[in-house]
Amino acid sequence: MLIEYINKAMSKAEYEKLEDDSYCGRIITCPGVTAFRNTLHECQNELKSVLEGWLIVKIRPGDSLPVIERINLNKGIPTVKAHE
Repeated sequence: MLIEYINKAMSKAEYEKLEDDSYCGRIITCPGVTAFRNTLHECQNELKSVLEGWLIVKIRPGDSLPVIERINLNKGIPTVKAHE
């Protein structure tokens, strides 16, 4: 399910060619998942790497992930209860 989530998130990526002919890629539904590289191919690879790192950080107790095309990874993420 995680690989499918990554693939669907990558299918939503947006790329922009910058004035210096380099590329910027981002996945809007995943805040902070942005990459800059010299070629589109390099940018796509870097964006996937950034997404994977972002997921590792987000899959911790209490954080939620965006649901992408009905794939909800939050169902298996434990939540932390505040101690009173």
